[in-house]
Amino acid sequence: MGSIFKPKTPALPPVQPLPEPPSTELSDEEQAKIDAEFAAKERRRRGKKSTQKTSPLIAMEEADVEKKTLLG
Repeated sequence: MGSIFKPKTPALPPVQPLPEPPSTELSDEEQAKIDAEFAAKERRRRGKKSTQKTSPLIAMEEADVEKKTLLG
């Protein structure tokens, strides 16, 4: 009796094929633009790091710590 009161399930619609993915190839101008942006980012990154002058390799004998300053 359970099948008498159950509604029939409708048929599933047919599956549509997936659309073609967009082309992943870049033109020469677009590739040159991307390369230039990457090079600029790398240049800025290296530029910031090169301004840091602190290093654990500097010996304390080389530093001028015993010199009097204008404040003292």
